[in-house]
Amino acid sequence: MSYKIIIDSCGEFIEKWKEDHRFESVPLTLNVGGETIIDDESFDQISFIKKVAACPECPKSACPSPERYMKAYDCEADHVYAVTLSSELSGSYNSAVLGKNLLLEENPEKKVHVFNSRSASVGETLIGMKIQECEEMGCSFEETVEKVEAYIEEQHTFFVLDDLETLRKNGRLSKVKSLVASALKIKPVMGSTPEGTICQLDQARGINKALVKMVQHIVEKAENSQDKVLAISHCNCKDRAELLKNALLEKIDVKEVVILDTAGVSTMYANNGGVIAVL
Repeated sequence: MSYKIIIDSCGEFIEKWKEDHRFESVPLTLNVGGETIIDDESFDQISFIKKVAACPECPKSACPSPERYMKAYDCEADHVYAVTLSSELSGSYNSAVLGKNLLLEENPEKKVHVFNSRSASVGETLIGMKIQECEEMGCSFEETVEKVEAYIEEQHTFFVLDDLETLRKNGRLSKVKSLVASALKIKPVMGSTPEGTICQLDQARGINKALVKMVQHIVEKAENSQDKVLAISHCNCKDRAELLKNALLEKIDVKEVVILDTAGVSTMYANNGGVIAVL
């Protein structure tokens, strides 16, 4: 059976997917100071980081329309899957579901499933990899959905922020706390809840100490890690991502490691120097 995997643009694409017609990235749009930027292959990370730093307002994102998702679903593939940013962080999941319902009104026999990643960035990438693995193993549509939903339940997302300006601009960190954190070089270690919201797990003075604490939190959650893929994304800090990978591989065994640079939406969340890890 043929298949297609659609991932909203918060999820980074591994290189081999970019020329594979079975994969499609559906872009969100970003807004910085009134300028609209499409989160597609034309996204310029360095230029975007500079624009965010220069703008006093918080950057914002807008999810794809239901019609855009419907267009992506309307294909010849027998099995169609969509993976979206956590429904707690964006309207992308709801839009994807509405797009599915629109398609099913016209083609009720079409097999389409939308996965709420309850994550972001490379969390979505890993889910896309899991879907492909199930399809290549010959799983039925229903078996794939069941296995991937179970995989999402076991997934854990962690990230460390080096630049807290976006948190300050969007009101999640007061100006006073932001100034204190900057003065003391305090870096938060963040994670995802089972529902897909963001929570603070820890903090440390300095980015390297924060990374050490993040490693500790990842190792605590690393059950059966030898059967899993470790995915790391970074915002303009590849050396930091490699450092994190090496620190983790000293403590746990994994099946594979994937390191990717953040796309547009992930860049907006992580900001310059941010690192995301999903296992």
